[in-house]
Amino acid sequence: MFSCALRYLSSYINKMVPEVVFVLGAPGAGKGTQCSLISKEYGFVHLSAGDLLREERQRPGSEYGEMIEQKIRNGEIVPVEVTCSLLHKAMQKSGQKRFLIDGFPRNKDNLEGWTRVMSDKTTLLFVLFFECSRDLCTERCLGRGAAGSGRSDDNLDSLQKRFNTYLNDTMPIVEHYEQQGLVRKINAEVAPEKVFEDVKKAFDACGLNQLTN
Repeated sequence: MFSCALRYLSSYINKMVPEVVFVLGAPGAGKGTQCSLISKEYGFVHLSAGDLLREERQRPGSEYGEMIEQKIRNGEIVPVEVTCSLLHKAMQKSGQKRFLIDGFPRNKDNLEGWTRVMSDKTTLLFVLFFECSRDLCTERCLGRGAAGSGRSDDNLDSLQKRFNTYLNDTMPIVEHYEQQGLVRKINAEVAPEKVFEDVKKAFDACGLNQLTN
């Protein structure tokens, strides 16, 4: 918690430096649901790397659209230069200073790219990591797809590839930040409201107060 306090103090001294919380977890762990709740309670802007990529894929005339579509369908990771560019533009466009970055960094290349391009422009407060079993995550994603999520990767074949990518590429990133004392683990197998109770403890412990009505 001491490292978190130091980062928060540093960003408090320099009000112009955006504060960032990375949100990681397996596909279907409930990251999006929890990010929505955090945004309402703590005033963070929720930036989903996946959503930004899907929006760019659908944008008419996008030079990256076809490549992004192929990567998403194959459960692969989009080049970090593209993702960082989209995240940076979204941060600037919002005009805000507190951000949840959902689903990023997902591999070593993401981490190195963020460090190279964004580490001196932001303050990383901590990493929120949602733990959930593969079976439950798969069940949630397939249910989401059946309900009409509109996501081309909510199917069994894509999920298999996404989980392999998650285990091989993303878990080492979680371990990297855990060695720095920056990971806040959350049990994501319980009801969303219970998950959020644990999330609030992580934010409160970092001195991030809830918004007042």
